[in-house]
Amino acid sequence: MNNFLSREMIFYLFNEIGLEESSIELGIKLSIKNKTPLPILLWSYGMLTIEELDQLYSFLFQKME
Repeated sequence: MNNFLSREMIFYLFNEIGLEESSIELGIKLSIKNKTPLPILLWSYGMLTIEELDQLYSFLFQKME
């Protein structure tokens, strides 16, 4: 994923989903450490619901078109 999409994902998580900045930072660190995509990691740790995960992926796929 390129930097634009990563930045857009962070903004979406913060502004649209309403995740705290500290939760996003922790998710990024764990994502890098575990080599897991950030959305999946946030969902697996209970920071995103399945509906929010779906919204995030819908947003990301729209950005890729």
